[in-house]
Amino acid sequence: MRAVVVESFGGPEVLTAGEVADPTPGDGELLVKVAAAGVNYIDTYHRTGAYPMPTPFVPGLEGAGEVVAVGDGVSRFKVGDRVAWSAAIGSYAELAKVPEAGAVAVPDGVELEVAAGAMLQGMTAHYLTRSTYAVQEGDTVLVHAAAGGMGLLLTQGVKALGGRVIGTVSTAEKEKLAREAGADEIIRYTETEIAPEVRRLTDGQGVHVVYDGVGKDTFDASLASLRIRGTLALYGAASGPVPPFDLQRLNSAGSLFVTRPTLGHHVLTREELDWRAGEVFAGIQAGKLTIRISGRYPLADAAQSHEDLQARRTTGKLLLIP
Repeated sequence: MRAVVVESFGGPEVLTAGEVADPTPGDGELLVKVAAAGVNYIDTYHRTGAYPMPTPFVPGLEGAGEVVAVGDGVSRFKVGDRVAWSAAIGSYAELAKVPEAGAVAVPDGVELEVAAGAMLQGMTAHYLTRSTYAVQEGDTVLVHAAAGGMGLLLTQGVKALGGRVIGTVSTAEKEKLAREAGADEIIRYTETEIAPEVRRLTDGQGVHVVYDGVGKDTFDASLASLRIRGTLALYGAASGPVPPFDLQRLNSAGSLFVTRPTLGHHVLTREELDWRAGEVFAGIQAGKLTIRISGRYPLADAAQSHEDLQARRTTGKLLLIP
């Protein structure tokens, strides 16, 4: 089969497409013909070795496709079923081995490309807005990178729960996309300092929660944007990891909360996985949740997809199409 392989850690150039042996499903595994694989920031961490793993390896965690074979002990799925997943390494390929425990059925009316783009980011937005900080009617929320794949989903999720969204973006084009997703207020961080503008937009109070996937570049502004007893949900580090800081800052800034959640800890059981994925897919089916796919790349252009993602040249979701 064709697949993207990382032989050694490094920049986007280490992503090379070639022929590799077809995988064989083991006990409790599905073999899936991949219709689309999601491109996510965590893939760049695997590629660079920031999250080390043995080389060579086929990157990619997220995808959707059709089951073509099943291993021993599989009972939930059969050949021909449409499935999606968010945590099966090796998804940048024509065929992927997917643990049955991490696969969910793709319902009728949801295209496989949309399903591939909805799993990791969709369920992340779900746990952030419903579990990490459960948004309530009337809450004001700051969403960084509001025109990115995660930002668009977070904005839609907050609005569905009755919250008010202040989004940060860099350009007029991205502002338009964020407002179309429901953002109430926009801060162009290239022109305006974030925290003072948040204070102005909230009558000096600050926001109830900041959803921050940027990390190092926005961390201080995020803390400074919170109201007393506000929550900073740091779910990613697109600009790099946040350096160590003095916890006493949380006291003096208003008894603040900071958390660094991850999706894996929010889909620990089959019931929780089905709940989160089910609500994401139900929103798509009902037309209440839009997955904006802004880039489709062949496997041979995997390096370009990573370059575009890390250069912030994109909006919405990026997919590899085997």
